[in-house]
Amino acid sequence: MLKTLIELQRLKRLERTGWSLRGQPSGTESVAAHSFGVGVTAMMLADEVNARGGEVDCERVLRMALLHDWAETRVGDMPRTATEYFGADARKTAETRAFADIVEPLSAAASEYKTLYQDYEQRESVEAKLVKAADVIDLLVQVLALETAGARGLNEFWEVANGADGSERPDVQLPAVAQQLPAIAQAVVSEVLESLLAARAAIRKS
Repeated sequence: MLKTLIELQRLKRLERTGWSLRGQPSGTESVAAHSFGVGVTAMMLADEVNARGGEVDCERVLRMALLHDWAETRVGDMPRTATEYFGADARKTAETRAFADIVEPLSAAASEYKTLYQDYEQRESVEAKLVKAADVIDLLVQVLALETAGARGLNEFWEVANGADGSERPDVQLPAVAQQLPAIAQAVVSEVLESLLAARAAIRKS
């Protein structure tokens, strides 16, 4: 395990490039900090879905949330602009290869980790879709925290929570991150997104 554990330490120091590209100071957020936020958010979402009568495998959700960004130890945190130049397929291929190499020393668990990673990338299960929703929600929580502290120029990040007509109303049409979820999970995710938008609106009025 040691080789993989040592390599994953890089995520604690690897900065999320989206913030630096938008003028935020060094140390705003590391990939590991984001992964922690995704894990916490995914756990809460899964617990709420199950409390309302849904069926989500919480252990699978947490495992997926923990490993979904491991590939970035080798390929870095590529921003959206990089994907526009390299292409989404090339990026996905590189990240999949990097992930496979990272977990290869873990002979006993490598296959399971690869399966979880592929599920997350392809959004095949409700757990994968919920982790992706948690990924987006954690991003928006971070944006909200930065804007509360006075940051500006981060409007583009809120596009994922907006309705298709451009209004900040997820009830008009569900954002893509919620559309493919089962009804109960869809409701939970939509409620959180609505709360985020309401909190942001309050900040902008103050």
